[in-house]
This record gives sequence, structure tokens and C-alpha cells, in this order.
Amino acid sequence: MAPKLLWIGLGNMGRGMCKNVVEKANVDHPVLLFNRTKQRSVDFSAKFPAGQTEIVDSVAAGVARADIIFTILAKDDVVEAVADEILKAGDVTGKLFVECSTVHPETTTRVAKLFHDRGAEFVAAPVFGAPAMGELGQLIGVLAGPGASVQKARYFFTGVMAKSEIDMSDQPYEKALQLKLIGNTFILNMVEQLSEALVLSEKSGLGTQYLHHFVESLLPGPFAAYSTRILSGAYHRMAYPLFPVDLARKDARHALSLAEASGVRMRNLEVADAHLAEVKEHDGERGDIAGIYGAIRKESGLNAKAASLPVLRRELGQLQRRATNHRQTTPLLSAANTPWSVIIGLVIVVAMALAAWFFSPKGENQVLWRSSLILSIASCFLMWAVTFLAQLHPLIEPRRSDLRKEFIHH
Repeated sequence: MAPKLLWIGLGNMGRGMCKNVVEKANVDHPVLLFNRTKQRSVDFSAKFPAGQTEIVDSVAAGVARADIIFTILAKDDVVEAVADEILKAGDVTGKLFVECSTVHPETTTRVAKLFHDRGAEFVAAPVFGAPAMGELGQLIGVLAGPGASVQKARYFFTGVMAKSEIDMSDQPYEKALQLKLIGNTFILNMVEQLSEALVLSEKSGLGTQYLHHFVESLLPGPFAAYSTRILSGAYHRMAYPLFPVDLARKDARHALSLAEASGVRMRNLEVADAHLAEVKEHDGERGDIAGIYGAIRKESGLNAKAASLPVLRRELGQLQRRATNHRQTTPLLSAANTPWSVIIGLVIVVAMALAAWFFSPKGENQVLWRSSLILSIASCFLMWAVTFLAQLHPLIEPRRSDLRKEFIHH
């Protein structure tokens, strides 16, 4: 009999992860939903056909009906409070709890022991990736705990919520959270480094557009995405932050605590955390991790609010126009990017067909040689031309599906 699922926590990350479970996990029962703010559950459930999700009014009501419970919550005290509420709800023997929150390793160890003592299974399963990657099912899962329990949880990761997993079967739970916290220091340090470099580029007169172009060319992916997000100025315009300053500081504090206990000092992270403290003071709970850029701008004598995305686009447009001018002065190099490629290709094909006509071996099979060669050459050309023209002038314009509504028209 297929297990029944309960999902607790529909924040920025939880919504995307749960969406993929509902759509891809092939569960036979409605996925039960619980969130402290019930309206968020209502809005989320409305996105799916009737019968795919069901809202429960309390944690106790959901746990009583579920076999597998996923939790992804904001802070350590919330995780422990929900765990206490679950255990007070009744018998949890045989149920599997998959805890995806980013908390201190000691918190996970305490919570896991509570569930084990009551006969439940537990898997620590934090994830790497931004909310947009969560929506696309492209996260990286880190799963630690008893091998049999991890195996049950893995069904919902690669191919459903995640593009890959880091398997820590039969490893202590805290190892998954240690990796998660150390991994998140890469994000914090990346935003700090990008912010410092972009401010220096502006103050030195170089211009942020050139550094952004360098980042896109050398460091595509998260670096380029954060550079665009920083320069867009979205961090001071968003109604709700993508990576709230409170959660970023929580991760930084946990990582610094882990480092201190291990006899390591993380100076880069200390600097990033100090700037996050300034973001918190300036923007309050609405502060986003990208606000580090604003903090560095302010301490460097600039306006804390970055130029808007249209300004960045205008600057990048200058680079594109210069590239276009360069291509116009080197037509042979740019021919591959224009419709002339089709005409040049046709001329080459005609030449090859004529060569096939005149140089085919003579004899009773000459007609077969000629027709086979010419038809092969023409077919290859047509296949290439159709593909090329489809990319040059697509019938359906590609559209990104991972943008939040407020940024679509910026």
C-alpha cells in the first residue's frame, strides 16, 4: 500500500519542493499540507487539480493520517517546537520523518533522538539550491541516517525534488547539517566577494557592466545569477526576500559556532555576517542576503540602493553593440550567426552535388552512385538548415518559468 505524505512548511523553499512531490512522486493519496499561516496552504493547494492535495488544520491531524512526514522550517526553535507537537499528537511508531530544515547539527541530533525513542524513523535531509531551483526540481539533497530509512526517502529526491543526492547512509545525522552549513558559507562568501568587487568596479571608474560580463563568462551559474540579482537592485524592492537576512545570519552563526568548536576561524564569514547585521539594521526582516551589496555601497560612500535593472541592461547593451560592431568589421567570423549561412551552405552543397555528378565511377552503377550521393548531400543540408533556421527564428519564443511575477516586467 502506497504511503500517505504530510508536508509541513510552505516557505520559499518548501513550496517548490512540495510542488514537485505533488506533481512527480506518483503518490496514490492526496498530499496533506500544513502551514502555520493557513492561507499559504490554501493558495498553494489551489494550484493543483482537486484530489492532489488536502489541507489539514493541525499538525496532530496530519501526523495521525500520514506515514511519511516532511518538514522544512525556518529556525531551530521552530523545528524543535513542531517536533514536540508531533510527539504529543500520539503514536508515531513506524512513521518516517524527513527533516529538510537548515539547523545546527546539535538540534538535528536532539530531534532525531526524540523520534527514535518513540519508535519512529528519521532522516536528516537538508538541501542545496535557491528557491528557483526548488521549483524546477534541481536541488541537491544531503541524506543522512540509517541506510534503510535513507533508501525510503531517496524516492522523493533525485528525479522529483532534486537533480542529485549526497548519500550519507548510516552516517550520523549531524554530518548532513555540517555539510549544509559549510556549503552555505560558500554562498555567503560569494555574495560578499561579488558585492565588494562590484562596488570597487563602480568606484574605480571601471564600471559594473564589465565585471558582470566577466562573471557571466567565467563563472556562469550561481555567481552570474547573484551578480544579476545584486545589480538589479531587487534586494531593496522585494515585498518578501528570497534569502531573508535573519535566515542568512542564522546559517552564519551556526557555521561560526561549528568552526569555533573545531578550532577554526572563518574570517571571510565574519565580515559577511557583519554586513548582514547592517542589512538587518537598515531593512529589518525584509532584508535579503543580496543587501550586503547595499551595505558595502553605503560604507564606501555610495547610495545603498543599487541602480535598477534597466540601468544594468543599458550598460550590457553597450557591450552588445560593441560586439555587433566588431562582427560587422569581421563578416567571415559572424557569418555563422546570420541567414547568409544558409546561402553559403547551399552554394557548398551545389558544388558537392556537381562533383558527385561528374566524378561518380563510370559503369552500370553510375546512376545509382550519382543519385545516392546527391540525395545524401541534399538531405544533410536540409536537416541542418531546418535546425539552424528554427534557432534563428523560433516559432515559440523561449520563456523562463523560474521568475517571480514582480520581476517579469522589470
